Amino acid sequence: MSDKKILSLLFITLFAVSGCRFWDRSMQEVMIDPLDSANDVQNFPVIQTQMAPLATPRSIIVCRSKQCAPVKLSMSKEYIYNSLVQMMKNNNHERALVCTADVGSHNCYQNYISLPITVGITPAYMYIDSVKITDVSMNKGSSSINMMLNYNVTYNGQKPDCSPDRTLLYVKNTDNIVLEDKGYRCKMTTIGSTVVKTMFLIDFIDLDYGFIGGYYSIGLSGPAYGGGSGYMMLRLPETGYPLLPMPKAPAKNELTPAQREAQSYLESGTEKVSDTAAGTEGVQVFPINYK
Repeated sequence: MSDKKILSLLFITLFAVSGCRFWDRSMQEVMIDPLDSANDVQNFPVIQTQMAPLATPRSIIVCRSKQCAPVKLSMSKEYIYNSLVQMMKNNNHERALVCTADVGSHNCYQNYISLPITVGITPAYMYIDSVKITDVSMNKGSSSINMMLNYNVTYNGQKPDCSPDRTLLYVKNTDNIVLEDKGYRCKMTTIGSTVVKTMFLIDFIDLDYGFIGGYYSIGLSGPAYGGGSGYMMLRLPETGYPLLPMPKAPAKNELTPAQREAQSYLESGTEKVSDTAAGTEGVQVFPINYK
């Protein structure tokens, strides 16, 4: 067999093994890696988005009537559940502020939480500074609350379109109060939607001022991926106590008890004056002569 036939057979074999990428490679690349094994599909890195490590609360603190104490010492699971239901109903259709806080003092030091992510191939930071509660309902027969949340998400100065988040707030016992969602979608790139999943372990509830604190873990999967964890606080506009009913103004034709009493007094006085005046009928008045 001639050298030309051997060379042709070699090129045909390499083309069959390497596919269309054979014509995109230089001769040096072909000589170093004839079978193009470096570009096999199984050699590409597999990106697996996992939830960031989540710390477990040691105890849950609840503040009421300007006093704070661990739940285990003075409260039951039912009391916590009823208080959270009241707090969420009071803040339905309201916007709660989100901040990064200190674990011990529960003081906010950033008016947002930030997560390192990758959008396509571009490193970025995702920010959440508020969340709006758009629906609250109770689950019958279980200590859980169904909620619909709308997170205010931004990244690198851009605001993506995000779908509402179906969230479950579950009071398992006095040691476990969890807020978890099924994942909501955000349009961060043109090629698809990114799924954002949130886990929030609550360890601090202030019924006097409407604060909820806990450890969070947020993960992203899709064209944008990444995530992070930390400690955050939710600052709700309303407290966790029942709201006072709004006072109603009296109707125009309806008199208060004091007004009715005053009117009856005036009417009785008018009758006495009229009776006295009627008794003077037939009395002649003589003029007085002045000298």
